[in-house]
Amino acid sequence: MEETKMNMPLLGDAFPELKVQTTHGPMDLPSDMKGKWFVLFSHPADFTPVCTTEFVAFQKRYKEFEELGCSLIGMSIDQVFSHIKWIEWIKTKLDVEIKFPIVAANDSVALKLGMLHPSKGTNTVRAVFIVDPESKVRLIMYYPQEVGRNIDEIIRVVKALQISDRQGAVAAGWPNNELIGDRIIVPPATNEKDAQKRPDEYECFDWWFCHKPLEK
Repeated sequence: MEETKMNMPLLGDAFPELKVQTTHGPMDLPSDMKGKWFVLFSHPADFTPVCTTEFVAFQKRYKEFEELGCSLIGMSIDQVFSHIKWIEWIKTKLDVEIKFPIVAANDSVALKLGMLHPSKGTNTVRAVFIVDPESKVRLIMYYPQEVGRNIDEIIRVVKALQISDRQGAVAAGWPNNELIGDRIIVPPATNEKDAQKRPDEYECFDWWFCHKPLEK
């Protein structure tokens, strides 16, 4: 009997090729998202309280993700008809229209992403994958079933990744770091000559910890 193996892409890996059915029709991931950032987030099950609060929170910030050029894609093991009924319920009862697609994953898809919860049967964990325009996995977050996600943090890290790609590393809590605010960290010097020059070129705590203004 072939052993079921659960895989999980690592940071910097290509996002696995998936052919999936969604509430917006079939999708090929990551091909259909090539050239765009996207956030794929899984939830344990439709018609559950914590998941419902998360979906409403994602939708409330939908425009913020759009402004970042970042698409949202939900996912769980539930079938498409369940997803459709659930988003109808959310619209009717909570007056929130879910505009992003929801993937009806099967075990094979969930296993490729390491989303199956070992102690919860076929439920998928609360996973978040942030994927860049080159289809590379840039950030992964996992939450237990009993703790809902902070959607503002997901927006923050999408912004931070985009800023870091263009300008350099960002500090803890960016853009509100206790030491340097929203300024960008300059990569440490790798030789003595550059190390000696750093304090003249940038604001520094020391040659290995220099920072520069954020380019707006």
